[in-house]
Amino acid sequence: MFLVFIETREGKIKKSSLEVLSEAQRRGGELGEDVAAALCGSNMDCLNPEIFSYGASKVFLLENDQLGIYSSQGYATALHQLAQELHPKAIFFAATAMGKDLAPRLAARLGVGLASDCTGIAVTDGKMEFTRPIYAGKAFLSLSLKSSPQLATLRPNVFPLGEPRNRAGEVVKKDVAIPESRIKGLVADILREKGEEMDVTEADVIVSGGRGMKGPENFALLKELSAVIPRSTVGASRSAVDSGWIGHQSQVGQTGKTVSPNLYMAFGISGAIQHLAGMSSSKFIVAVNKDPDAPIFKVADYGIVGDLFQVIPPLKEALKKALAE
Repeated sequence: MFLVFIETREGKIKKSSLEVLSEAQRRGGELGEDVAAALCGSNMDCLNPEIFSYGASKVFLLENDQLGIYSSQGYATALHQLAQELHPKAIFFAATAMGKDLAPRLAARLGVGLASDCTGIAVTDGKMEFTRPIYAGKAFLSLSLKSSPQLATLRPNVFPLGEPRNRAGEVVKKDVAIPESRIKGLVADILREKGEEMDVTEADVIVSGGRGMKGPENFALLKELSAVIPRSTVGASRSAVDSGWIGHQSQVGQTGKTVSPNLYMAFGISGAIQHLAGMSSSKFIVAVNKDPDAPIFKVADYGIVGDLFQVIPPLKEALKKALAE
């Protein structure tokens, strides 16, 4: 059996978890393994149909009052108990902030290895082989895990969603015992930015700005452009974030978030290696910069050497027209 941890936010399943579920179903089909899903929290029955439609044959609802709000110790305890009972061959997570926090804790408790931030899974001679970027994305490492269960986190927006089907499955509710001494910290509240946008790790298109934007007021141009494009959001380089022009939640790069959108649009970003490490796996990259020797052009599929303030307005109008047709 393969087990997939399903992450939710505000009562909805995150797209990245459905991507992981789809990939687990594909690899499970090759290896003859059923796929089950695990959710932590309470009042989760309404989520089951969507999970079944993407390939899970069974859903485990791990319920406890202390799991209503995310707790790394609480969730790890619940999943550890389930793993000891089921003995799954593999446990998959999305490589989100939660997945990156939770998967290593569970791996440590189980005493097994972890393949983190994977961008590919292949089946060779009846065994899974994981691919992940190393050296800030300059190279890729292929590895297999000898321990069982095999734990892996999968990078969002890399693995395609499966075709949803009208399926049904079994729901198993489990009351999880979590000693109070196990919980060392609780999330007291979640503070959101006013007018919160889609997370950059889940967007299909990212409109990103760097020092070339010249000031915080000019990020309004990027927000206007993003508003025209479905499933898009605004990103930024570290220099723009450090200057206080935009919040840290939008930072893309080695010290920010790693993204893999279908389209990454870089305006006024020179392309320092730290930034490239966070976005070089994008499907298509479009760069606009005054400097023809800017490193960003080495990874860009399309580049415009010019003034971004002269490029953005006509680009926005052209996209409006094209998307309206």
